[in-house]
Amino acid sequence: MLYAILCYAHEETVFAWSKEEEAAVMEKLQAVQAPLAASGKLGPVGRLMPTTAATTVRKGQTEPLVIDGPFAETKEALLGFYVVDFETLDEAVAFSRELSAVNPGSSSYEIRPFYVFRPGETRS
Repeated sequence: MLYAILCYAHEETVFAWSKEEEAAVMEKLQAVQAPLAASGKLGPVGRLMPTTAATTVRKGQTEPLVIDGPFAETKEALLGFYVVDFETLDEAVAFSRELSAVNPGSSSYEIRPFYVFRPGETRS
């Protein structure tokens, strides 16, 4: 099953890291990711730009409304994501714990099962 593992963090902390701090965290995260990448279970990994770069399209009364910034008002923001292929939720939880242990900027990792939607295909 595919799982999306979403990384939430306080942007002001993470985006204030020096290049050296950033490199050290990325090195630790890549070490956690390496076994999954080698086994072919790690899909796309993405880091999102700050919420100040976000645009939201929100359902309006008559037409969608386009808003600068993220939809949610929260101190934590979605910072990035992993797509992984695990047999069980327990594997996804274990991987998220490893990520959390080496990432001082993250406050939580949310795990959600998902499927790839392709128009015309049925979900099994």
